[in-house]
Amino acid sequence: MSANESETLTGPDLAAGLSIDELTDGEPVLGHARGEAVVVVRRAGDVFATGARCTHYGGPLAEGLVVGDTLRCPWHHACFRLATGEAVGAPALDPIASFEVLRDGDRVRVGARRPDPSPRRPARSPESIVVLGSGAAGAAAVETLRREGYDGPVVLIGSEPPVDRPNLSKDYLAGTAEEGWIPLRPEDFYGSIDVELVTGDPGSALDLGERALTLKSGRRVPFDALLYATGAEPIRLPLPGADRPEVHLLRTFADSRAIIARAESGRRAVVVGASFIGLEVAASLRAREVEVDVVAPDDVPLARVLGPEPGAFVRSLHEERGVRFHLGRKPAAIADGSVSLDDGERLSCDFVVLGVGVRPRLALAEAAGLPIDRGVVVDERLSAAPGVWAAGDVARYPDPRSGERVRVEHWVVAERMGQAAARNMLGADRPYRDVPFFWSAHYDLSLRYVGHAESWDSIEVRGSLEERDALVAYRSGGRVAAVVTLGRDRASLEAEAAMERGDEDALEEVVRG
Repeated sequence: MSANESETLTGPDLAAGLSIDELTDGEPVLGHARGEAVVVVRRAGDVFATGARCTHYGGPLAEGLVVGDTLRCPWHHACFRLATGEAVGAPALDPIASFEVLRDGDRVRVGARRPDPSPRRPARSPESIVVLGSGAAGAAAVETLRREGYDGPVVLIGSEPPVDRPNLSKDYLAGTAEEGWIPLRPEDFYGSIDVELVTGDPGSALDLGERALTLKSGRRVPFDALLYATGAEPIRLPLPGADRPEVHLLRTFADSRAIIARAESGRRAVVVGASFIGLEVAASLRAREVEVDVVAPDDVPLARVLGPEPGAFVRSLHEERGVRFHLGRKPAAIADGSVSLDDGERLSCDFVVLGVGVRPRLALAEAAGLPIDRGVVVDERLSAAPGVWAAGDVARYPDPRSGERVRVEHWVVAERMGQAAARNMLGADRPYRDVPFFWSAHYDLSLRYVGHAESWDSIEVRGSLEERDALVAYRSGGRVAAVVTLGRDRASLEAEAAMERGDEDALEEVVRG
């Protein structure tokens, strides 16, 4: 359900009011006022009233978690300011409604809707800002710049207008989301906030000394501040036939459309790679009744990310829906109507989708002399050089929990880094400390992952994966580095909040349930 869809109103009539004793500190209460669903929260002596649906995908905020002065969505962890409704943490970019709260003795009533918060005045205003990359980080950054009150020139440069990329392998590819949902914003949005959107004219040279970006067309774009957010590009395997027209990658809106067109005319597909993207593509193609073979070198899908038991569970979900796995195998060649494997087996197909990973786009950064170590190296404020910040899939940043530099390829992480970099461009001077989060959809199941564990010493499975009520904890050096949940959305939020605070005892309590 989107945040704008009508819904049955439940709970108390908050316009008529309720006793403050009916509100427990930090526990959202769902009600309604003047025909609109409203959530009220008592917090540290104050009472706040907000809209009841997340502005991202319409998640039920009454089932979310209050953290400090914010309310967080249980579905995808969007974060809203209780006092104003401001969206202060992606993936939501729009505020939720905020309402007046009227007190009369021990009675609390919800009053009129407040206007959206006005932009703030930034501590610093660069003469001009260029955002290189129109993916999650770049799109979130330009909106944050305007919401934080920056009124100088902003140029956003990318391969396509910003789109809801997670949907390209999920609902849109499966045929359950309309095409109109995919653009992050309407066509005229960026013009309406006075951001120049440049597509089809990529950057060709970056001069840090002159503070200018040269585009392929020869246009020179000067900047006082630059966000390098070029993202990553999917890997095309170097094997015979990989460049055939029926072989597809998935990164852009056009890529997803092309796969849909193939699925409408072809009935058999080979997906190479049992990554999250590869398996989401497999699930979406099965929703379109396409026969799917998945080829991967791993013995268990996703074992390197989720571990053997959760990986085997995900495999079983796909097999129940008819996906055929060819594990421990690699493609040797792609020909007209088939994929040959390294053991000699030949799989018939009408088209192929490669989902074998991505690599960060670093060429411009490397040529310009930015620090590179399997990504653009940034400090805790996401600064790569004077006047230059980096965010998203390209940025290798210091993880505040482990102390190690990491590069994380998650949509929500990219958005939050873009928001943080934009604020620091304007003088916020705040370290980036957000806990990584992503979700992955497989048919009617969603996995939610918080934290970051490139490796682990042990895995604990609490609950039942088969019953879709489970929490999986990944330990490194005895410490919980990451948590995956199925059907335990609140636990996922609680784990994230504990990691943010550095509260290891609270995190252990979440794991124990």
